[in-house]
Amino acid sequence: MNHRPIAASLIALCAALCTALPAQAQFKSPEDAIKYRQAALRVMSSHFGRLAAMAQGKVAYDPKIAGENADLVVMLAKLPFPAFAEGTDMDAPSHAKPEIWKEMPQFKEAAEKLQAAAARLPAAARSGDLAQLKAAVGATGQSCKACHDHFRSE
Repeated sequence: MNHRPIAASLIALCAALCTALPAQAQFKSPEDAIKYRQAALRVMSSHFGRLAAMAQGKVAYDPKIAGENADLVVMLAKLPFPAFAEGTDMDAPSHAKPEIWKEMPQFKEAAEKLQAAAARLPAAARSGDLAQLKAAVGATGQSCKACHDHFRSE
């Protein structure tokens, strides 16, 4: 299966989305911001899941495909957080806990930790060394879990 056209399309889409920041100015309603961040998190989860499957041995580790997915995770990790703006804590179904808005500095710190961990994924993914991939995926997964444990309801 050739992932190049899919990856290229997603990269182009993400690049276009990145140029649309800052988030508060781009949303017509709080519900739009909520839908945007949920979509960004869903796509990031999908690409991270592909890396995790390789790290866990559920699918064959392919450094090229892993690298492409890692690049997307890095880019996508930046997208959802500006959409947690003031006033987006209501109006649509969401798993976001009120603590996000009560503890915004801690939430931003959690987002920065995710982004820092994700930034290490591409080199590890392309290394050809499964141990490096496992370590980078583990660190990124832990940053996701830490944020979910405190700021996301089930």
